Amino acid sequence: MPGLDMRTRKVLVAKLQDRYRRGDKRSKGKLLDEFVALTDYSRCYARRVLREGHKGNRVGSFERHLKGDQGRRKKYTCEVLGALKKIWGILNFPCGKRLVAIMHEVIRVLEKWGELRCTKDVKALLAEMSASTADRLLRAERKKLQLKGRSGTKPGSLLKHKIPIRTFADWDNAKPGFLQIDLVGHEGGNSRGDFCQTLDATDVATGWTEPRAIRNKAQVWVTEALDEIRRQLPFPMRGINSDDGSEFINAHLFRYCQSNKITFTRSRENRKNDNCYVEQKNYAAVRQIVGYYRYDTPEELELLNTLYTLYGFYANFFQPQMKLTEKIRIGSKVVKKYDRPLTPFARAGSSKHIADEVKKMLRDRYATLNPAKLRRDMLTLQEKLYKLAASKYDLVKGQKVTAEGMVYATAS
Repeated sequence: MPGLDMRTRKVLVAKLQDRYRRGDKRSKGKLLDEFVALTDYSRCYARRVLREGHKGNRVGSFERHLKGDQGRRKKYTCEVLGALKKIWGILNFPCGKRLVAIMHEVIRVLEKWGELRCTKDVKALLAEMSASTADRLLRAERKKLQLKGRSGTKPGSLLKHKIPIRTFADWDNAKPGFLQIDLVGHEGGNSRGDFCQTLDATDVATGWTEPRAIRNKAQVWVTEALDEIRRQLPFPMRGINSDDGSEFINAHLFRYCQSNKITFTRSRENRKNDNCYVEQKNYAAVRQIVGYYRYDTPEELELLNTLYTLYGFYANFFQPQMKLTEKIRIGSKVVKKYDRPLTPFARAGSSKHIADEVKKMLRDRYATLNPAKLRRDMLTLQEKLYKLAASKYDLVKGQKVTAEGMVYATAS
């Protein structure tokens, strides 16, 4: 910067302004060259100052810009952003609304386990942060995870007349224990032979999710996995709703539901919205966790189920969810309203249909869980699963495998 202070610059502008306004194009160019050389302003800014003069604090703002100061101090400093990114990574990158809904509680839990250390000012700023601010601060970090899946559902016509249809509109007042189920295939683009499947089960009332990996679509494995999920649920399994796939619409599963007094319903053909509660989980609870590779070995099957066990604790106790409460059409516009983001654990704790001893058991389990450790253990298992799939692709297909096959979280 030249040695001209602000007062000298203003005097210089006052003297040159009239000459600049009255001059022709050639003289304006020469005058502008001299003015830029004296003030070190950018040519565009110098032209505007000579044309319009100093209005408000325009030149002063430019001076602060040259000194690296943009005027108003930033409210959310690097320390706040660093803590926000860490919490966001531990919670598996939720949207702003879900993130701020659990911010206060997750800070307390992470501090309890020694996973987060920050000042009182930083904690206060994180606690008062709005959802839109969180989304804005994390916008640059969010452009990393997007992949599409495939569908391998084949219709099953057996027993359809015995299994009633349940549509999306029928799920408004469901008690805990009514689940939607779906299968997600891990064929990796090659649907020949047997490969692992994930049975994804989601409770409609609480959002409680329990995925289980099975070796293929055989009826016996689907029923066995469903029975294991039934034993793991913190509430009785009262009913299940599936799509029209033959892996569900069969006599084996029908008899199992009858013998255990479980209501068995199905959705309409080609109407995914009828089973929307579990369909929307197929990405968050399956694809985002284990990716899109082909898994077809016993070692991979065991690793998948170990990973899903950790995910069950992580998602059900530390992942807030929003439920659609109202949808109104105004002309061509659809307005959707959601309830307050709550974890499945919190929804189960506030349900009058769950016994007090079960709620106490859930609270005791919650007190033993460290979300950051769960996240680290999940990443370790994801790495092992990725390496197994990568080595298999290299040996069998001779292809170069990248991490794109697995939606692999790198932030923490």
